[in-house]
Amino acid sequence: QVQLAESGGGLVQAGGSLRVSCAASGRAFSMYAMGWFRQAPGKEREFVAAISRNTASIKYADSVKGRFTISRDNAKNTVYLQMNSLKHEDTAVYYCAAHPRGWNTDRLSEYDYWGQGTQVTVPS
Repeated sequence: QVQLAESGGGLVQAGGSLRVSCAASGRAFSMYAMGWFRQAPGKEREFVAAISRNTASIKYADSVKGRFTISRDNAKNTVYLQMNSLKHEDTAVYYCAAHPRGWNTDRLSEYDYWGQGTQVTVPS
């Protein structure tokens, strides 16, 4: 089992950058594929980015491709989401998630563990 805790959210002006982090505790972080999802008010939770155990496979939602970068540091038990060129429509609560199976996935239902989320706000 793994526990996840996001940090680094905040308010940033459009066009700015922000990096959110997700620290994992528990067993064998390197055995988990990790993902970032987000949920805006009144909307369903949606996929943002995912990274495999060994970083060989990375996926992005079309809406963030070229602007966001997911990475992980297995020695620090942490996954990051670097967000550049932020837009108002990126405003949401950002969640990290983990699953212990081998494949990389953008499907919310395949993730077993979730953090509590961190708010990112980009004023219009």
